[in-house]
Amino acid sequence: IGLEHRGTLEVGVVYDPMRDECFAAERGEGASLNGKRIKVSPTPNLASSLLCTGFPYDVRERGEFARHFANFIMNAQGVRRDGAAALDLAYVAAGRFDGFWEEGLKPWDVAAGVLLIEEAGGKVSDYHGDAFDIFTPPILASNGLIHDQMMRVLAA
Repeated sequence: IGLEHRGTLEVGVVYDPMRDECFAAERGEGASLNGKRIKVSPTPNLASSLLCTGFPYDVRERGEFARHFANFIMNAQGVRRDGAAALDLAYVAAGRFDGFWEEGLKPWDVAAGVLLIEEAGGKVSDYHGDAFDIFTPPILASNGLIHDQMMRVLAA
């Protein structure tokens, strides 16, 4: 669940019923997991990073996706695909993953996770480093430390 008011994300909640984990954030108040403060990972470089992504439904029409995926596999410690963008973003906020990228997502996929990451000390942008708009994919999210490195891989 994400609440946007006048163009600003104000509240975000992602709940994982399988693990009974509730990730929550409020603008200016930090991010939490089951009531305990969370922060993004301290991983300083892409080569040591564990990344996550999702496969677009129209993957055959997105030739750049396969190139990006291959480039990240070669430049990061590992890449995972869990299947739920909202949880992937929550996991970046909690430091379980170091970065995330994906194309073709909808506002309801990303709104809560964007605020979680920002409030946990991470960074969210488009692939070029410009401000992210929940209505205009693609999304690049990270612990902030590897963000520029991820942008270079996406530009390659």
